[in-house]
Amino acid sequence: MDTVWIVSANAGRARFFSQARHAAPFEEINDMVNSAERLRPSETERDQIGQLAASKSGHNTGAPVQPSGYDPAKMPDQIAAELFAKDVAAFLLRAWQEGRFDQLRLTASPQFLGLLRKMLDPRVAALMREELSKDYTQLNAKQLREQLGDAPPLS
Repeated sequence: MDTVWIVSANAGRARFFSQARHAAPFEEINDMVNSAERLRPSETERDQIGQLAASKSGHNTGAPVQPSGYDPAKMPDQIAAELFAKDVAAFLLRAWQEGRFDQLRLTASPQFLGLLRKMLDPRVAALMREELSKDYTQLNAKQLREQLGDAPPLS
């Protein structure tokens, strides 16, 4: 049997477990924490939208100059979650390239699952054996194994 990795994640934490053979216990191999998720809004938000116009400019009005790519619809916590999803996806890609797993089971909070799904490399996404929209990040390896049971067969 191939090595199966089980990922349990939300916007603040991602835990990685390995299962070497069918019916074996889960072994936790990594725990990533999104430090930006744990900050207070006052630490991540700014009063001004962008930089003020250059003081020596002939067009200096003192009004905020919006940086290119600014998306006012995204809140700082959404941006932090997207960056964390990219980090998790990059970690999975590196681990797969190193031959550390052959199949993947993913359980994540609903919103984070959508973000992570978009960020996964297509080669890693092709290894997906199961995807579950639940947040089990607070469970230990034994409890997670009890919740998930045996992996479904590959189709």
